[in-house]
Amino acid sequence: MPELPDVAAYLHALRPRIVGRRLERIRLASPFLLRSVEPPLSNAAGRRVTAVRRLGKRIAIGLEGDLWLVIHLMIAGRFRWLDPGANIPRRLGLAAFDFEHGALVLTEAGTTKRASLDVVDGADGLAAHDPGGVEPLETDLAGFSRALTLRNHTLKRALTDPRLFSGIGNAYSDEILHRARLSPVTWTARLSEEEIARLFDAARDVLGEWTERLCEEAESEFPTNVTAFRPGMAAHGRYGEPCPDCGAPIQRIRYAGNETNYCAACQTGGTVLADRALSRLLGKDWPRTLEELEKLRTPDP
Repeated sequence: MPELPDVAAYLHALRPRIVGRRLERIRLASPFLLRSVEPPLSNAAGRRVTAVRRLGKRIAIGLEGDLWLVIHLMIAGRFRWLDPGANIPRRLGLAAFDFEHGALVLTEAGTTKRASLDVVDGADGLAAHDPGGVEPLETDLAGFSRALTLRNHTLKRALTDPRLFSGIGNAYSDEILHRARLSPVTWTARLSEEEIARLFDAARDVLGEWTERLCEEAESEFPTNVTAFRPGMAAHGRYGEPCPDCGAPIQRIRYAGNETNYCAACQTGGTVLADRALSRLLGKDWPRTLEELEKLRTPDP
């Protein structure tokens, strides 16, 4: 799912292309994309774009008359910038937003269509789609700490809760926790002030660095390779590969289709965290440390 840096890159590419331009029409290829009834989608045609902004992981396109198009890409939704009047891809295409100089085409891979489009009026309508989490790149340490400790969750769950933090998902939470040298299963209530400060700095550094990097790439071409698995990431998507800091193999926890990646040496004091699927299967034979895991992987002579 596109997260804060990815959405920021989309916005960076969209602003010079569509702000101030007239949205001529919207072609809807999938009726399941549109999730709102009032105001009607037809009201958007013919209005100029006044703003584009981020609401958590959503992209909001503002039009004249304080009308807003709120788009949630979910896991597999992606944008393409194509020639004017370009055909909507038959299998993946959901909609096209037509401008005189180009078409913003929305696609979604896979058979489960989860991306959504809502048409809303004014600030109140926009606010209804804002999960309310604090902006990690805008808040101070005190605001970050309040959000983090509002509920007693594991760090992984807290960072990815959109009601607590805006725009952080599975990929960048892994990177933040690796940078902070903190376990994904540590409970927020057990954190020291020093650990909270370390996590705050890591969140700002990781999100800031990736936002800057992806926005720089969007300067030269429209983002087409929006993915949760990027070269240069330290932990996410690197299961079994060496940690860039210590060389130990990156570990994983899998649950409900999601995978958390971490370095046991850097983040958990050498403890291998229980994978819900494998640990239940292996029971007492589940390796608890990197040393035990290495013995399990090494065949007897």
